[in-house]
Amino acid sequence: MADRIELKGLHGYGYHGVFADEKRQGQDFSVDLCCWLDFSAAVETDNLAHTVNYAQLAEIAYQVLTGPSFDLIEKVAGTIAENIMCEFPQLFAVEVTVHKPNAPIPRTFHDVAVVARRSRERGRKG
Repeated sequence: MADRIELKGLHGYGYHGVFADEKRQGQDFSVDLCCWLDFSAAVETDNLAHTVNYAQLAEIAYQVLTGPSFDLIEKVAGTIAENIMCEFPQLFAVEVTVHKPNAPIPRTFHDVAVVARRSRERGRKG
């Protein structure tokens, strides 16, 4: 069994991209997180220590999103996922979606997003 914590639409301004304009001017990005864990102890105890603090999740993602520039949003998503898995050993898995709605595409579109998923082997699937 795995429960989920989701955080959707965390916004930040970053300088990620392969083009000089993207690195110089920056743009809006957003992140969605989905974390799998067993929070049955938190349900029983009503104690934050038995789950994952979603404010900490948001801060980890925000620091990467607004931090040093990467060429690829794949790198942004993977870095967020790896940092979260390192910070929270109780997680079975994390899925990170990075949205780049203003990507330099010369066509009409709504959004570009990449998804990174990291998991641990614990005899359970997330």
